[in-house]
Amino acid sequence: MAIINFGGTKEKVVTRKEFSLDKARKVLKNEVVAVIGYGVQGPAQSLNMKDNKINVIIGQAKEYKKDWDRAIADGWVPGKTLFSIEEAVQKGTIIQILVSDAAQRIIGRRSRKT
Repeated sequence: MAIINFGGTKEKVVTRKEFSLDKARKVLKNEVVAVIGYGVQGPAQSLNMKDNKINVIIGQAKEYKKDWDRAIADGWVPGKTLFSIEEAVQKGTIIQILVSDAAQRIIGRRSRKT
């Protein structure tokens, strides 16, 4: 572990030495990581996991056509690896929220209505 100073607060941080990619694959082998949002952070993080053989799916609202279309262009397949947010949350065993704070509020409101 490394000790890193974050603005005056020292924290222990796990490094690759303690938690390698092989170990991550073993830990996640029976999991489905549902990445919610394909805006700023979603593409890089989800494609990195996909490239590293981690089972990952995308949850993206179709009404945000630019992000939905970019996910398709990046190789995510509707109904197979690309879903509505609600469906991805149901299919995922690990949920990674990568939407803005404002979008989280909208998603939360929408999910309480269903």
